[in-house]
Amino acid sequence: MLFAKPSLTEEPQSIRVANTKGDNPLIWPLLTVLQASNQSWKIHHLATELQTQGLIHQLDENPGNDLFKRNFLLMNALFELQEILLPKQWLQVKAMEIQIFRLVPSNVNLLIMQDTSLREYYLDWNNYDTSENVVRELLEAFWSNYKSYIGLNINLMNKGNALRVFELDESATARDIRKQWRRLALKWHPDRPDGDAARFREVCEAWQSLRDIA
Repeated sequence: MLFAKPSLTEEPQSIRVANTKGDNPLIWPLLTVLQASNQSWKIHHLATELQTQGLIHQLDENPGNDLFKRNFLLMNALFELQEILLPKQWLQVKAMEIQIFRLVPSNVNLLIMQDTSLREYYLDWNNYDTSENVVRELLEAFWSNYKSYIGLNINLMNKGNALRVFELDESATARDIRKQWRRLALKWHPDRPDGDAARFREVCEAWQSLRDIA
């Protein structure tokens, strides 16, 4: 029996999953929780806190799988947030000791290197699920919950207005858009020193219009 040869230009499923677009929306409520506390958090306490806010729901009927997926999503968001906050703040990401420090430790490069394997594992969506569609649907569901939570306008902003909010023009690349999204979301997040809830919502609304091309 002859089998059709796979296309040389077709990306393997694992690469498509790893390249799935869209930030983990748990980044921003996690920032709110961590900024509001001077104490460290345990990963399961963070999960409980987000559950009470209606931002995390059951992810799998199997309790063991549900726990794994919930922890994966939280660790993924935490490592993403750690990168966003540097070099001005340090987010310590340990399962039993999660905390934002205003002063970045002098040995931060060593700390980052020590966590390289763990960070790479949780930032690779293939370790959550090998289905690209499952990951996309998951992120869409979380964004839907978060939009309701912070009161976003359900009508998408047009692309031109969204780019203006991002202080970009039509020539902006996908990389430019993603970089500006993270910069502005962090700048205007209500729990930052100079944050502004209205501006943060506006930036989130603009991201909803642009994230499919970013």
